[in-house]
Amino acid sequence: MDLQLKNKTALVTGSTAGIGYAIAKQLANEGAIVTVNGRTAERVNAAVEQIKKDTGNTQVNGLIADFAKPEEIAELIHKLPEVDILINNVGTFEPKAFADITDEDWLRFYEINVMSGVRLSRAYFNGMLQRNWGRIIFISSESALQIPTEMIHYGMTKTAQLAVARGLAELTRSTNVTVNTVLPGPTLSEGVGGFVEKLGADQNKTVEQVSAEFFQTIRPTSLIQRFLSTDEIANVVTFLSSPLASATNGAAVRAEGGLLKTAV
Repeated sequence: MDLQLKNKTALVTGSTAGIGYAIAKQLANEGAIVTVNGRTAERVNAAVEQIKKDTGNTQVNGLIADFAKPEEIAELIHKLPEVDILINNVGTFEPKAFADITDEDWLRFYEINVMSGVRLSRAYFNGMLQRNWGRIIFISSESALQIPTEMIHYGMTKTAQLAVARGLAELTRSTNVTVNTVLPGPTLSEGVGGFVEKLGADQNKTVEQVSAEFFQTIRPTSLIQRFLSTDEIANVVTFLSSPLASATNGAAVRAEGGLLKTAV
């Protein structure tokens, strides 16, 4: 299927690994002009070169920005003043007991997970409206609706993303701009994979054993009873980025393996 993304410009934040990398790679594979983002030149350059090699798309570039630092976001926007597709993927997570989450932790999570998307959307949204075409997608989580007790601060930021995205979507009325949110379930990204491996080592268990126990005890409602792959999330995001997804706007699209039991 031709997703009609050739020569569309796209920025994917936090895209040197994991879900962001998979999205950037799939967009490049569809012929989009993709900007990869990360915090270090080494990681960004490696991701750019690998995507070029794997897709044959030479129109892949990189920009360095730490989304905990507003001045670096401003510099990124200065270097990339317009995009057709904005994927607000960058984020941080950390399992932590509620009593141990400091004020600084709450503010850091909000700054990175929420304000990154707010700042970029504010920079690019009006241009999309003026050109009468654009896509903004927030990568949220099933944790937005089913707040994890082991990291409530993370769940809070994912819920906030839903509010921002829906509010922006209301401003797209009668245009060809759409704003949506994708809700992945537990995904075997770089960070999660490392966490699972460490947990297994600490408990003297295999990764397979830890994964099985995770879905039996922590996420028992999952219908697929396994971690999603980053490509499975990227499949959904790439479609929503395309002109073919023109009927989907203001939606929270689930890609969580049936974990959420609510009907809507």
